[in-house]
Amino acid sequence: MARAVIKAIFGPLVKHGHLVVYPPRGPALKFGVAGERPTVVVRIRDTFFLFHMMINIASALGEAYMDGRLIVEHGTIYDFLELLAMNYHHVPKMLPGKIRDFFAPVMRPLQQFNPLTRARKNVAHHYDLSRELYEQFLDQDMQYSCAYFRNRGDTLEMAQLQKKAHIAAKLMLEPGMRVLDIGCGWGGMAIYLAQTADIEVVGLTLSEEQLKVANQRAQKLGLSHRVKFYLRDYRQETGTYDRIVSVGMFEHVGTAYYPEFFDKINTLLTDDGAALIHSIGRMDGPGVTNAWLRKYIFPGGYSPALSEVLPVIEKRNLWATDIEILRLHYAETLRHWRMRFAARRAQIAKLYDERFCRMWEFYLAGCEVNFRYLSLMVFQIQLAKNIHTVPITRDYMFQEEVETVASLYKLPIAANRN
Repeated sequence: MARAVIKAIFGPLVKHGHLVVYPPRGPALKFGVAGERPTVVVRIRDTFFLFHMMINIASALGEAYMDGRLIVEHGTIYDFLELLAMNYHHVPKMLPGKIRDFFAPVMRPLQQFNPLTRARKNVAHHYDLSRELYEQFLDQDMQYSCAYFRNRGDTLEMAQLQKKAHIAAKLMLEPGMRVLDIGCGWGGMAIYLAQTADIEVVGLTLSEEQLKVANQRAQKLGLSHRVKFYLRDYRQETGTYDRIVSVGMFEHVGTAYYPEFFDKINTLLTDDGAALIHSIGRMDGPGVTNAWLRKYIFPGGYSPALSEVLPVIEKRNLWATDIEILRLHYAETLRHWRMRFAARRAQIAKLYDERFCRMWEFYLAGCEVNFRYLSLMVFQIQLAKNIHTVPITRDYMFQEEVETVASLYKLPIAANRN
């Protein structure tokens, strides 16, 4: 029976690459083209995993890998997921999966139910993990969002710095401005903006661990008088700001709360203010969050399609003054994180345990594969209340960014292109 299920799942799926599967009992089954890369050998230790695969392949793979019921004997979990992603358009749709997909839109509002109390709990699940964990694989500034790779050989540190410069250029900062950073993380973006412009910055987070680290960093750099961080939901913020930036937080808002989010942006901005929203999105229309990712990594998280975001903006009397799609930048960012995580795996296992390490290996590999082969991307939307706030051409953005990067790295002004 197990062999028949394996054949039913992987037979129609694997047309490119070579997959060897050892079932719980009996000889190996082979799929795809022998000798064609990637070549991956996996061993399945129980039959339940196979029936779980028929219902939800992503959730089944993640849980089985975490629990040691799925072993990758040749290659890595990234190689295995890459092989599956390369063949994704061949994936067979089993009847249980069709039933699940039919009810997915109905379940989505419940999955994204995100009032204040639940928002704090969801954030704590992921971001209140130890600082030492994130220090193992992030860049020195602890940027936990998509970097910006101007050149193929960019280091992670360089690409993250370029991301901050890229966003700062779109904010058009001027001396004396007040800036709000919604979802400020460990404070890197807020601190960067205060260091490179004569402005005041307020950062908001729902993570107690991130708040502690951000305040420590600002104090150490002597910026506490110009950069202040608060444990506060965006819905609780008051006052007005010349600029608002939000990087990697919008994925945690929830579609039902988009009207409230953009209403708040409108309320908090001055009449000539501008905002920059940086978020993971999907290019293939509205969907649902992968069940495994939602359960183990980002409860309540959802990466929207632009078709779900722009109609809300249009009804809030806000101009979408610039929209940029970053396609493979997050795939490269995740590749750096994945390699760094692998290099420091022994230290991370001491912080947590083997199951945690396998969970995060699956998370980083699965997300990279999705950005590289499937439907995820990153979008940046620049918003303004006034039609005259943003210049009518994008030249200002490029000029400021190139000059900033050149000064940071003491490079010639001529930009190096791929």
